[in-house]
Amino acid sequence: MNPIIIYFIIGIVAIAIGIFLGKILFAKNTQIKIDEAEKNARKIIDEAEIRAETIKKERILEAKEKFVQLKADLDKETFDRNKKLSENENRIKQKEISINQKDNSIERQLKENEAIKENLNKQIEVVNRKRTELEKHQEEHIRRLEKISGLSSEEAKQQLIESLKQEAQTSALSIQQEIIEEAKIKANKEARKIVIQSIQRTAAEQTIENTVSVFNLESDEIKGQIIGREGRNIRAIEAATGVDLIVDDTPEAILLSCFDPLRREIARLSLQRLVADGRIHPARIEEVVEKTRKQIEEQIIEIGERTVIDLGIHGLHKELVRIIGKMRFRSSYGQNLLMHSREVANLCGLMASELGINPKLARRAGLLHDIGKVPDEETELSHALLGAKLAEKFGENPAVVNAIGAHHDEIEMQYVISPIVQACDAISGARPGARREMMQQYIQRIKDLETLAISYPGVEKAFAIQAGRELRVIVEADKVSDAESDTISFELAQKIQTEMKYPGQIKVIVIREKRAIHVAR
Repeated sequence: MNPIIIYFIIGIVAIAIGIFLGKILFAKNTQIKIDEAEKNARKIIDEAEIRAETIKKERILEAKEKFVQLKADLDKETFDRNKKLSENENRIKQKEISINQKDNSIERQLKENEAIKENLNKQIEVVNRKRTELEKHQEEHIRRLEKISGLSSEEAKQQLIESLKQEAQTSALSIQQEIIEEAKIKANKEARKIVIQSIQRTAAEQTIENTVSVFNLESDEIKGQIIGREGRNIRAIEAATGVDLIVDDTPEAILLSCFDPLRREIARLSLQRLVADGRIHPARIEEVVEKTRKQIEEQIIEIGERTVIDLGIHGLHKELVRIIGKMRFRSSYGQNLLMHSREVANLCGLMASELGINPKLARRAGLLHDIGKVPDEETELSHALLGAKLAEKFGENPAVVNAIGAHHDEIEMQYVISPIVQACDAISGARPGARREMMQQYIQRIKDLETLAISYPGVEKAFAIQAGRELRVIVEADKVSDAESDTISFELAQKIQTEMKYPGQIKVIVIREKRAIHVAR
């Protein structure tokens, strides 16, 4: 609402109130109060009019300023738009000019290309004529060559292909050998360094275990007590332990013969207790053997736990710990199985650390890789597959299971630690003095090497020397060339590698000698 009207209303109300109050309260001074009220009303009205006029002027000025500002903004925006439009027009004109220039140049190039095309067509015609003439000359030349050589073109081509094929095979074989040797040198350089460092850092004592133990006696009189009346005591001991007791003229000694070291240990401890106690009779023998067997079982668990703690392996199933303890009383080619497994575990841990792989998992796989050699029951499975089956049964890591089953290449290697376990197993078994090879197996391996070499055509003699670590093959110079000697050496080495099992490596040397002999008379 307009302030003037508001003030006007307020004044009227004030006058009315003054008149009303003057009539009721002040009867005598009515006229005076009416005059004062009129004056006040006029004053209020004047002030309201003045204030309304001021407000009106302020609003008019604000409206004018806003109009001026909007007009300036509009002018500026219009100016910017016009400027952009002019710039766009200039760019469009420049593009039109450049397009026109390009069109002109393209037209010129098309004209030039037509001239070049005509020139090329003429040259192609000339080349075709010359090619036809050349083909005629070539056919005539081939007919002349066929008359001179007495061979057709197809026969000559086949002979050329065969000669080139043989030459290419020889060159490819030599290149293949060079590539293989170079790859082996480069690939094995770091591997050899890691293997050597691991071997040097893991020093293990090697002992060969036999199938016979010697039990020493204080005197030969005890032999009679051990034998017993009519041999009943010795029969009772052999029946209870499964070990053969050999009592001969050896002074103060009895031989315990058995292929199972665990049985020999039980028999040795039982004899020791019986001799110390002095009471040797069948009932006592059975009692002592049973107590000794329980003691050995406790000792097996203790050995397994101590081994696991020494290697820093945790969370192993109790049955696997017991199997590890049993390894102490088993041997492989005369090598103690527990010592072998500990050494393999340490080597696996070192190699895995060098290669950036989990060393704890590698040690675990190395320790368990031969658990299949100490089964509680006889089975037809190989020790690698049986060990993998046992490890899987007792909840081992799939990488450990695969490493156990694949360390003799009976299953496919699926994890990185599998070849590490296989390499460390070979290192431990190949240490000097670690294992004992049967004489029959050694002789058979030598024969197989020589037979394999002699089976090649042109081979005159073959000799396996250096305990089967080197194979020297002598070929007939008239039947075998130098290139064929390289082929025989390469193929023979590959065949030995795939078909035979042997420790270490075998060097194949093919010798070809040409002798020219004449006699002066």
